[in-house]
Amino acid sequence: MRTTGGDGRGPEIWIRGPVGATTPAPPYDPPAARVPGPRRCSWVAVHGGAGATTLAAVYGGHDCGRDWPGPDVPASVLLVARTHAGGLAAAARAVDAFRRGEAPHGLGLDAVVLVADAPGRLPRPLAVRVRCLEEVVAVHRVPWVPAWRLGDLTGPPPRGTGPLVRLAGATGVR
Repeated sequence: MRTTGGDGRGPEIWIRGPVGATTPAPPYDPPAARVPGPRRCSWVAVHGGAGATTLAAVYGGHDCGRDWPGPDVPASVLLVARTHAGGLAAAARAVDAFRRGEAPHGLGLDAVVLVADAPGRLPRPLAVRVRCLEEVVAVHRVPWVPAWRLGDLTGPPPRGTGPLVRLAGATGVR
């Protein structure tokens, strides 16, 4: 195996394209200078009782229930699941459907939104499943909100969900 160039001075280096004058880099446009408009999204529940209707009411966007978004609603998809074993398994199957190209053409998976199924920390086996999802897709966590259980959706989005608020285009970031 040859490890040096033809003249013995060092490793061979292959360069693609022309060598010489370089094109100047475009001027730097810092992210803060770009102000995106409100984002609209479609909330898709991956199982019954996932919370898509509640999230659409609190964060804005279109509630698709358990159906894929139709042509007249936003193609930006946020999959919704509860943090129990069945919910996490359903979320993994739905993400896999996007990966395999089985989701309807034109839809874009923006994130998985996991809604706490109970107050407190997740048991370790469920936390491991969440980390597995986080390795392949953006995951947003929504904590347990007692008022939502009673049907009170009038308050602002819960603390710690600012990135989800911005993704969905909602107002009221805390």
